[in-house]
Amino acid sequence: MMVSACSKHEAAPPGAQTAEVGVETVAPQHIVTTTELSGRLSSLKMSDVRPQISGIVQKRLFVEGSDVRAGQVLYQIDPASYQANYDSARGTLASARTKADRYTDLVKIKAVSQQDYDDAVAAVREGEADVIADQGSLESARVNLDRTRITAPISGRIGASSVTEGALVTSDQTIALATIHAFDQMYLDFTRSSAEWLKLRKALASGKLKRAGDNGAVVSLQLEDGTPYSHTGTLQFSGISVDTTTGSVTLRAIFPNPEGDLLPGMFVRVRLEEGVDDRAILVPQIAVSRGSAGQASVYVVDASSKVRQVGVKADTAYGDQWIVTEDLHAGDRVIVSSLQSARVGAQVKVADDKPAIKAASALMASAPGASGVQQ
Repeated sequence: MMVSACSKHEAAPPGAQTAEVGVETVAPQHIVTTTELSGRLSSLKMSDVRPQISGIVQKRLFVEGSDVRAGQVLYQIDPASYQANYDSARGTLASARTKADRYTDLVKIKAVSQQDYDDAVAAVREGEADVIADQGSLESARVNLDRTRITAPISGRIGASSVTEGALVTSDQTIALATIHAFDQMYLDFTRSSAEWLKLRKALASGKLKRAGDNGAVVSLQLEDGTPYSHTGTLQFSGISVDTTTGSVTLRAIFPNPEGDLLPGMFVRVRLEEGVDDRAILVPQIAVSRGSAGQASVYVVDASSKVRQVGVKADTAYGDQWIVTEDLHAGDRVIVSSLQSARVGAQVKVADDKPAIKAASALMASAPGASGVQQ
């Protein structure tokens, strides 16, 4: 009697309803895989403004925090002593030229004795040497006089001034008078492991990684407040080396900055498009179960409407889905809802069947800024 009772308990009662499940039909999709990294911005060009001569600052000719152009006069150093040196050098040169010309005329007409003639020839040569030396002295005095006007070495935005009118500056001082940052373009440095960097180079060489014309790969930027930056940047591969301590490689991207929204030192996140897959198989993460050893599997409904468990390889997340690379094929119906009703070998009824592409479109709508799935 006990055996009979057990058998009746295990058997499905007459008229029992077939479980209903929701499925998603797998279809190949076009996806772009991306990686998000963080880093800090730095200026493409930066220059310290320093004096090349010593003297008293007479004027500061710029507004702190304003934009300046290359060659613009920023400071005026008292030029009095340098003007005097220049005038003296110019007078010495004129005197030397007059003396040299006088002896040259005497040599031409031979209006003197042979001894005096020989002395005159020597004097001409000496005078010519003096003229050359005095020309050098005059040029040096002119350069120092020009350096009393301290100009901007590059165009950009200038910071605070470290000196005011009346301050003494020297040619060998360590403190810069001001610093100029060029804001039209910005650098962003970020690190990746050397293995990931090699993979990145191969993806770029094979064409899987999108290029910006003939330059590097395209990268996008997200500002500190979470808003996307309106201009894309270009990934650069020049000037990199592997850090022997961490095994990482520093990569550099260049971003245009026409509106001046990017500032040096700003912390940002960069999104790098690492590859394109035209036949990717995606399933919702909720549909993937994992065993104690981490092995992934999904439940599918076969052609006879029975539940079957399929082991898959799903190691890469894509939004709220997994990218499945093994043992799942186009047309398979993956159970995505009422999983508790799914039993291996049981007959089920498909209550809801939505194509994977529609699900991916919903993912795009619900996750702004996520990688898009294009059909």
